[in-house]
Amino acid sequence: MSKLIKINNEYRQWISDLGERFRISQLKASVKVNTEMLRFYWSLGRDLVELKAESKWGEGFFNILSLDLQNEIPKTKGFSPRNLRYMKDFYVIYNQLLLKLPQAVAILENANKTISPQVMGEIRNVDEILPQLVAKLFSIPWGHHRYIIDRYFNNPQKAFFFVQKTIENNWSRSMLLNFLDTDLYERQGKAITNFKQTLPEIKSELAQQITKDPYNFDFLSLTENYKEKELKNALIDNITRFLIELGTGFAYMGREYRLQIGQKEQFLDLLFYNTTLHSYVVVEIKISDFDSSYLGQLSTYVVGVNHILRKDGDNETIGLLICKTKDNIFAQYSLEGYSLPLGISEYELSNLYLTGFKGTLPSIEDIENELKNDLNS
Repeated sequence: MSKLIKINNEYRQWISDLGERFRISQLKASVKVNTEMLRFYWSLGRDLVELKAESKWGEGFFNILSLDLQNEIPKTKGFSPRNLRYMKDFYVIYNQLLLKLPQAVAILENANKTISPQVMGEIRNVDEILPQLVAKLFSIPWGHHRYIIDRYFNNPQKAFFFVQKTIENNWSRSMLLNFLDTDLYERQGKAITNFKQTLPEIKSELAQQITKDPYNFDFLSLTENYKEKELKNALIDNITRFLIELGTGFAYMGREYRLQIGQKEQFLDLLFYNTTLHSYVVVEIKISDFDSSYLGQLSTYVVGVNHILRKDGDNETIGLLICKTKDNIFAQYSLEGYSLPLGISEYELSNLYLTGFKGTLPSIEDIENELKNDLNS
C-alpha cells in the first residue's frame, strides 16, 4: 500500500471507486460470457434435435462428438459426452413450452409480458421470442440448469418456474438445491384471495403470485401446545428464514406495529412492505381454524395503513391472514363481503416438541462442559 493512499482522502476514495467499478465490469463480463455460452449450448442442442444426430450417426455418437469437438476447439472445456446430452435436454425441455400453446401463454403472462394469444398462435420457433422467454434461460449459470434438468425434465413449466425464481432471488446453486427439494412450485400463488375483484388485473396477478398456501414454518421449533405469542416470537427470532419463506421483495417493517386510529391504539401482528407490488402487506397470524371474524380485524388494519402510512406512489395495502387450518369454501365465501384486497392461507409445522421436552434438552454450554470433563478425565 502506497504512502499516498494513507494520507490523501481524495486519492483513497478514487482508488476505492476504481476497485468497485472494476468489480462491476468483471461481473458484467462474466454475465455476458455466460449468456453467449448458453446461446451456443442452446443452438448445439437444437442442431442435435433437428439433425436427429443419434439416429443418423449411430451408437456412441456423443462420445464421438465429444472427441471431435475437443480436436476442433482445443483447450476448451464443456464438451464431455454427459454435458453434450445436457445441451440437447436444455433445448428439448424448454422448446416444449411452445409446443403447448396454453402453457406457453400462461408462462409469458406470468412474466408480465404482453404477447397476445393471436401473436403466440403464429409462433413456431423459440428463437422468435428470445427477448420474452429464452433470454431468461441464458441469465442463470449452466450448473443451475443441470440441476433443474435432472429434476424436472418431464415438467417444463416447473423447470421454468425455478429458472425464474433463481433470477428473482439471485439464488446460489446451494440455495436452488434447497428449494428444488421443497413443494414451492405447488404452494406458490395458492392462497384464497379476492385480489381479482379488488385490484387492477396486472396488480391482482402479481399480488396472487406473492402468496403461498400453506406457508412452511418448519424452520421453527415449538412445544406441542404452543401459544400464538410463542409462534409470532419464533417467527421474528427467525426473521431471515421467514422473509425467505415469504418470497421476493418483502421488507420487514415491524412486529406488533402500533397504529393510532382515533382514540384507539391498534397493534398489527406483522407489517411488511413489498417492493415488487409497492404495497404495504399486513400479516395476521392465528393458531386456530379460520373464522370469518378475523377478516373484520384484518380489514380494519388494512384501512388504517392506507390512511396513516400509505404515501403517493404506494399501491393499495394488502391483508394476509395465516391460520392453522381453514375450510376453503367457507374462506372464499367470507372474502366476498370485502372490497379490500385480502388473502387467507394456512401454515404448517413439523418440528414440535412434547410439552416440557424442550426444556430437558442440554444446552450448548452443558455439552461443551461435558466434553471438557471427558478430555480431562
